[in-house]
Amino acid sequence: MLRRTLSTISVLAIVISLCSVQPKVSNAATPISQANATIFGPNVYIFDPTMATSDIQNVANTIFNSQETNQFGNERYAMLFKPGSYNVNLKEGFFTSVAGLGQNPDEVNITGGFNVDAKWANGNATQNFWRSIENIKITPSSGKTQWAVSQAAPMRRVHIAGSMDLFDFDTSWNAGWASGGYLADSKVDSKIVPASQQQWFSRNSQYTQWSNGVWNMVFVGDTNPPTGNFPNPPYTVVDQTPVVREKPYLYVDSSNNYRVFVPSVRSNSKGVSWENGSTPGTSLSIDQFYIASPGVSASTINTQLSQGKHLIFTPGIYHITSSIQINNANTVVLGIGFPTLVADNGAVAIKVADVDGVKIAGLLFDAGSSNSSSLLQVGPAGSSANHAANPTSLHDLFFRAGGGGVGKVDANLVINSNNVIGDHFWIWRADHGIGVGWTTNVSKNGLVVNGNDVTVYGLFNEHHNEYQTLWNGNGGKVYFYQSEIAYDVPSQAAWMNGSVNGFASYKVANTVTTHEAWGLGIYSFFRDAPVKLNSAIEVPDVQGVKIHHATTIWLSGTAGSEITHIINNLGGTVYANSPSDAMRQTLSEFVGTGTGGGGGTETALDRTGWTATTSPVNSTPEALFDNNMSTRWTSGKNQVPGQSIIMDMKAVKNFNKLVMDSTGNNSDYARGYEIYVSNDGTSWGSPITTGTGSAPIITVSFTAQNARYIKVVQTGVASNWWSIRELNVYTSGSGGSGGGPTGASLDRTSWVATTSPVNGTPEALFDGDMSTRWTSGKAQAPGQSIILDMQAVKTFNKLVMDSTGNNNDYARSYEVYVSNNGTSWGSAVANGTGTAPIITIELSVQNARYIKVVQTGTVSNWWSIREFNVYY
Repeated sequence: MLRRTLSTISVLAIVISLCSVQPKVSNAATPISQANATIFGPNVYIFDPTMATSDIQNVANTIFNSQETNQFGNERYAMLFKPGSYNVNLKEGFFTSVAGLGQNPDEVNITGGFNVDAKWANGNATQNFWRSIENIKITPSSGKTQWAVSQAAPMRRVHIAGSMDLFDFDTSWNAGWASGGYLADSKVDSKIVPASQQQWFSRNSQYTQWSNGVWNMVFVGDTNPPTGNFPNPPYTVVDQTPVVREKPYLYVDSSNNYRVFVPSVRSNSKGVSWENGSTPGTSLSIDQFYIASPGVSASTINTQLSQGKHLIFTPGIYHITSSIQINNANTVVLGIGFPTLVADNGAVAIKVADVDGVKIAGLLFDAGSSNSSSLLQVGPAGSSANHAANPTSLHDLFFRAGGGGVGKVDANLVINSNNVIGDHFWIWRADHGIGVGWTTNVSKNGLVVNGNDVTVYGLFNEHHNEYQTLWNGNGGKVYFYQSEIAYDVPSQAAWMNGSVNGFASYKVANTVTTHEAWGLGIYSFFRDAPVKLNSAIEVPDVQGVKIHHATTIWLSGTAGSEITHIINNLGGTVYANSPSDAMRQTLSEFVGTGTGGGGGTETALDRTGWTATTSPVNSTPEALFDNNMSTRWTSGKNQVPGQSIIMDMKAVKNFNKLVMDSTGNNSDYARGYEIYVSNDGTSWGSPITTGTGSAPIITVSFTAQNARYIKVVQTGVASNWWSIRELNVYTSGSGGSGGGPTGASLDRTSWVATTSPVNGTPEALFDGDMSTRWTSGKAQAPGQSIILDMQAVKTFNKLVMDSTGNNNDYARSYEVYVSNNGTSWGSAVANGTGTAPIITIELSVQNARYIKVVQTGTVSNWWSIREFNVYY
């Protein structure tokens, strides 16, 4: 690696030396030798329009040639362009940033071209990581820009005056694989062609056409997004971006002074921030920043921060042996050219206090060889301040455990503060590179969120040993999720979550009551063993939890491997590349019911009035049941066999699962356990199950029990105390408790209807307003119909047609049909006669997207309905 570094630097020095003495550079021109002789150090090249085009091109070519295949090297570069026009053709390799230094993108125009291809990998762009372009206009001479990238390759504040392809071809002119990607606050004057891109996230951008999708494409706040209904095409469209702050960026003002612009928070936004002039926000002078270069100590940085400075990291590798502490509100931390912070000696690279308005952008965090509890911690444990008026925002932050060397970490990114905005993360436990192996680059979790009202856009999170994402806070929102499960699980026995096969990729804690996510894609390639993952997503089955558009994919793997379900034991199995439904399964909507309804999901029992006795007698056993993750019961002593908890549920309950949650005391989980049940608290019999603990959340499933008392005996030995923050008991509904339909009406948002005869306003059927109605406008006659499109397959068992207010306009008789394609209806699932304004139709449980009601009676009254509801 040292030899490679010296070689790269030598080549660049030669190019710059030769270019600086070219006689064709006029006296008025800035010599190219000054390009990397600024306050930002030797790896930041700042070009201006007076520099010779050939000199700029030579430097750009040299950097690309050194970085095209340099996936795990230590070299880092930024190429920045002052306002003006440049007739150069740029290509971008690993660990390179290209950006304009205008206040707005159109102030810098590249008129030759800018392209990222995958020629180095025969058109396969799935490893085109760690590069970026922002705040610039590209006017390609060919009319097309190529951006064939995968993770950690953001395009922001870019204006493409032409079209854009998101893929490359192999040597046989087949579209090569690609696994991107992230686009924000950008304009493309013509169409975008993803072709073979597996997934993509686009936010607050505009284009004339988006040509296709493969598995999971999410559009939030875009102008003119594509149309179509998930899962085919695989589009998720959210009309407005609820709350976001664009990434801070470096620019030069009219006096040629460097400044950093910090955009303001936008709410319910659509389209680019710079459409009607400069992006709203605040400008900071460069003298308000400490400019860090590789070799600086955390102590020096902390001294500068304590004096009120903001912070810029220039390109390079930074070894962090003690935490960088961000304690001041509104601090800006900006990385240029993929500066990489290596957490040495088990350090947490950056810790942020629970303060308002911190902005961190453009950094790569590397786990070191000694285990760290995290790499970035936003807010200390127990943070509780409300930051809604001035949230902290995190932009283009990337994390690695392994790949560049051995790396170990418990949770790469931990967010404890409330109201944080996450704007593009790739959190990667390496599946290739240096220092890679199941027990070598150990990373338990990618992202852990403990704060409330945290919003994340563009979350890529892959290959970790346990939960990829663990969400403990309420009010969370995620827009786009891409996750590959670890390739290198050595056996099923090595990857059990209690008695459950594997760890869900996306886990929302059982104590959460509100959470919503859009566009989730979870993929498996169990390379080394026939491993099964029970459910890709696990969430509480409560009414405030909603998942929109989830996909599972079997990429490849050992025969017998599979993802069994999508969410909470719902959804089909992926297990092979063919047929198509063996490779891809989808679930359009999951809405929690609060009672465990649907598909065998399980419900936490009401713990009101429950009590516990513990041995040893210590701490507050009532904390086991108080729904507060900031409290705990603890043994107060090292773990030894025979310690126990006895729960009195005050009545006989039917249950089949326990969850002991030690999150927050992550090493205090029971090392072993036995579970007993009793109806008198005295006679216990043999244990109903035994097991070992290996993570803070221990899930124990067993055959359904009917009992009043539960005893958990700790059987392991450890120097840690035994601590539990919440202990929940679950039922699947057997024995007459819980489960099944709830009688709740389905959410009718976005439903549409077509009617025959075509008359009135069919949208009135779903508007929740009894003062509006749909009506046939004609006397009732057989064959009149209403077809409801619920936009996704739903489970239901009851319809209610309410004609109150037009009391004589109820259907005199009817037939009900269901369909999944709106064309094939089969036989009627119900028929009957109407006798009153409210017609209730009970059905056997149906799973369908479309419902057709055919009116079969004859009467002089019109057929009118004020509200049409569907229930389960």
